[in-house]
Amino acid sequence: MDSSLILKGLILGFSIAAPVGPIGIICIRRTLSDGRVAGLMAGLGAASADAIYGSVAGFGITLISNFLVSQQILFKLFGGLFLCYLGIKTFRTKPGSIVEDHYNKGNSSIYLTTFFLTLTNPMTIISFAAIFSGLGIVDTSTNYSSALLLIIGVFLGSATWWGLLSTITGSIRSKFNIVSMQWVNRFSGLIILSFGFYAMISLIQ
Repeated sequence: MDSSLILKGLILGFSIAAPVGPIGIICIRRTLSDGRVAGLMAGLGAASADAIYGSVAGFGITLISNFLVSQQILFKLFGGLFLCYLGIKTFRTKPGSIVEDHYNKGNSSIYLTTFFLTLTNPMTIISFAAIFSGLGIVDTSTNYSSALLLIIGVFLGSATWWGLLSTITGSIRSKFNIVSMQWVNRFSGLIILSFGFYAMISLIQ
């Protein structure tokens, strides 16, 4: 067992998750409004989707990857529409009192939301496939155990980033009140909505 593959996968997962996008905005906003656990659940939804797409690329499942890439226009359409809906909903959300930081049933829907949003970006498969192939990290045609170790590392790396983001954001959560959270909701909603518009415009281009 080559434990270095887990480390390599961890670095890859962390670097792919780190760029701030709509999922990052959702994670930050959820942490501020609902606590670190909610923010972490949002990130874990994305990490789970990254692991699935990494598995498709890492195990060389070309039939699935080719289908997903060929249907990327449909995925972008649904993803863009969902982002627009989520952006409007976030913008209009009225903040309540700061809730206790613990797991609740609503966190399951937060997890599923970011999981779905991440799955609507099948180009992630191309990113993983290019990295795996370019670095020669694993020979998927003969060594499935190596691919599995790499995928585990990818999930752990992505989850590590989301854990850090929710922890750092949670540390300043006490400084926000109802008024400032209203502005956070509006600002976050506009950013998420802009990502949705961008996805829709990219279809035209």
